[in-house]
Amino acid sequence: MAHVEVHREDITLDEPTLVEGLPGVGLVGKIAADHLVEVYDMDHYASAHCDGLPEIGVYAEGDPQIRSPVRFYADEATDLLVLQSEAPISPSGATQFSSCVVGWFESVNATPVFLSGMATELEGGEEPSVYGVSTGDGAPLLESAGIDVPTEAGAITGPTGALIHEANTAGMTSVGLVVEADRQFPDPMAARRLLSEGIGPLIDVDIETDVLVEQAEQIRHAKARLAEQLQDSEESTSARPLGMYQ
Repeated sequence: MAHVEVHREDITLDEPTLVEGLPGVGLVGKIAADHLVEVYDMDHYASAHCDGLPEIGVYAEGDPQIRSPVRFYADEATDLLVLQSEAPISPSGATQFSSCVVGWFESVNATPVFLSGMATELEGGEEPSVYGVSTGDGAPLLESAGIDVPTEAGAITGPTGALIHEANTAGMTSVGLVVEADRQFPDPMAARRLLSEGIGPLIDVDIETDVLVEQAEQIRHAKARLAEQLQDSEESTSARPLGMYQ
């Protein structure tokens, strides 16, 4: 039966913020999520056993234990959950997966923060912009965090788009953060902007991001293969101007 299995009943969370990190354009969501898990030394809290997930077992360096490709990590001190994913989700499985995990978000009273990159070519030295969208009562959260609204019509596609659609259908309060990102390569600088200009203000925490600058080239190299697999793939989460569909 499709479900999310909680491993750490000893961790207490009170209406947590949940940061989603599925792979997508620039791998911005995955890089940001992985960074949060590392910076806050978060605990493996739960595993997703949902229809629509690839039937694979993943393992980490130095650890032989097989784990689910989609897991949730928790930090009790900041009341934070992070969805960490090691594999893309196919378009055919996105609806089943989103229904499964959004139902769990509701059960733990979580407020999701969905992350997406918008493929953009920036001039040298230009900072990628970040804007926010919302479902339910999420708009005031964006306003209080000082996050800009969209400057053009657009759509969020892929698995993250399916999650946002499910949250919106359920009337759930959530926000989505969109950042300009490199179309072809992992973009740790765009992920840094998500953390410093979006996630940090939303959870009222100053997130340390210097390592993303110092290790940018190393991060790009480590994530390059996944980014290559996702190029021009419907499994990749992305935000796109609505004009592309007209």
